[in-house]
Amino acid sequence: MAADDGDPSKFAAIYDSSSPSHPLLSKPSTSALDSPRRSDPESDPTQFLQISYNFGPRPFKDIPFLLLFDLLVLSTFAFGIFSVFHRNSDYGSSSSFTYDFTSSSCVKNSTFANNNAYWASSTVMYGLLSSSDSVFEKNLIWTLVVTLILSAPFCFSVLLLLKHYTKQIVYACLPLFVLFPIFFNVYWFVACTLSSSCSHSLPLAYRILVLVFLFLVIGIIVWIIVANWHRIELTIQIIGVASDALSKNLKLFLVLPLLTLGLVVYYAPIVVFLVFARFNGKFVPRELDGDYFCEWQEDSWVPAYYALAILTMLWSLAVMVEMQVYVISGAIAQWYFSKEDSIPKKCIRSSLRNAFGQSFGTICVSGLLICIVRVVRAIVDNAREENPQGIVNLVLRCCANALLGALDYLNKFTINFAAITGEAYCTSAKMTYELLRRNLLSAVFVETVSTRILTGIVSVLSAAYAVATWAVLRGVSNLGKDSYLVAILAWVVLIVILAFFVHVLDDVIDTIYVCYAIDRDKGDVCKQEVHEVYVHLPISRSTRSSLIPNALNA
Repeated sequence: MAADDGDPSKFAAIYDSSSPSHPLLSKPSTSALDSPRRSDPESDPTQFLQISYNFGPRPFKDIPFLLLFDLLVLSTFAFGIFSVFHRNSDYGSSSSFTYDFTSSSCVKNSTFANNNAYWASSTVMYGLLSSSDSVFEKNLIWTLVVTLILSAPFCFSVLLLLKHYTKQIVYACLPLFVLFPIFFNVYWFVACTLSSSCSHSLPLAYRILVLVFLFLVIGIIVWIIVANWHRIELTIQIIGVASDALSKNLKLFLVLPLLTLGLVVYYAPIVVFLVFARFNGKFVPRELDGDYFCEWQEDSWVPAYYALAILTMLWSLAVMVEMQVYVISGAIAQWYFSKEDSIPKKCIRSSLRNAFGQSFGTICVSGLLICIVRVVRAIVDNAREENPQGIVNLVLRCCANALLGALDYLNKFTINFAAITGEAYCTSAKMTYELLRRNLLSAVFVETVSTRILTGIVSVLSAAYAVATWAVLRGVSNLGKDSYLVAILAWVVLIVILAFFVHVLDDVIDTIYVCYAIDRDKGDVCKQEVHEVYVHLPISRSTRSSLIPNALNA
């Protein structure tokens, strides 16, 4: 399937307007495509002809960040174990300590600790658990359990529908993006008006104000749909291709939740260590208005351990997110670069082996950058809410947003490329940018409409499930108004799971985009159906403007 790298007819054939898949955008000429390769010696594609999926052994990359992450994890667990064995058993028994004027210290006035606080909390928890026999809680538990059980076949059914009937699903859901919000908006207004308690707590003027505000939000949704209507067909094709690729790697739906479960198991001892860290300290005397009393004081290292543990948990969360992207990218790339009759059988296993092995340092770098971006962005947003005025704050926010935007730009597609080639993080970032720039592709744009369409589809499906759940509860139980709350909670559970499905599909779209760029760089076509779709994506504007004089000179 490979073509001659110097044959310009390959690119002309890709953009042939007489082909059945006519591009939605104006096609660049062959001379425009070839001119930057001839005029810019640094853009010579021959120096990157070997870019493809690295099926062979990979060397370890970004080892310093791997060692730093391991050091933080080991330190967190080491100090956590120390906090467990070094804890003060008198914690929580302040009533058994009194101030001794002779020694000017707090002394214990009994032979055993009074754990009234713990007994009280245990009694409260027991009371809460013992009251779990109510009808509401039984129906809530059963509804959530059934929702969790049905979520797996539900996601699988959505994937098959998007694979075989993408166009029908999208066009069927588009009107519901507007009709469902209108229905719920009118329904709550009428229900609140007819209810005496609701109408009393929320006057008519406020109800009308909320109704009009929600209609304005619906109007914005309509405007977004109309403004992107010319890209609906392209979005349908992209979603169809991504769904087909994901259907060839269904084991990802088993591996990715297991990785998330592994993160929860990894978090469990750290949470226990944080609890026991509070038990490290002693009772010290305090004076208030001439009276002395005993107060618990934590050891000086406890706040530092809290900071260490929280930093480790945040970095580990970011690492797990990037690891999932790495595994998805590795599996999809192996499917893409394999022949139709020889699809790798252990692609997910090899991706996991690379993720936990040679490329774990690269994943740690990417996770650290994401963690820094999220933390700094949260600090900037919090500072803006607390003190929004001042030219200095405005300049600092602009600088912070510019820096965060640059980091997002750097991280885009980098982990996908690292999963394909096994390169280090900085090398992957540079090579990804150069790869997309040489091939007139945007380094920050794939197809954002697909994410919005998928989000709308899962919102409609989860809302329909919530309505069906409410109808069943009204028919088989006597919950009354509580059935609304149970249905809403079921909707929340299902939409969280479907949002994870959308996240996976977005990563598949990004990976296929990078693979398509590698194909285009080599003049090869590994998946013809992918090229017929991704060729319609807009080229980079900066590159397009630089091509105009080159095309005229050619």
